[in-house]
Amino acid sequence: MTLGFDMGAEQKTPAASSSYTWYSPLGILKYAINNNWTIAGRVEHYNDKKGVIVSTGTPNGFQTTGYSLNIDFAPIKNVLIRLEGRSLNSKDPVFKKGNNAIKNNTFITSSIALSL
Repeated sequence: MTLGFDMGAEQKTPAASSSYTWYSPLGILKYAINNNWTIAGRVEHYNDKKGVIVSTGTPNGFQTTGYSLNIDFAPIKNVLIRLEGRSLNSKDPVFKKGNNAIKNNTFITSSIALSL
């Protein structure tokens, strides 16, 4: 299990004494089925109302919650193959689908990673 919390701030203007802040809590549960296979689920929230890190131009900024589930296969020590499903849900329509802005984005990705 992993629990995390990131937070940052940016001064509003060079002469300002106040800042815009953003934060992102997350939780990950990972289970090793055996030496080659693991599964994991992740939940995270990103709150950047003022667009410090992610500028959207929307009234609520970037306030998005994400959920993911992945399965990993490590056929040998330095190779990892991943299949992941992910869903992102935002307070404002910040994602694109064709010519439309939408609030939700769901997708499946795969990857192969090699470490030396």
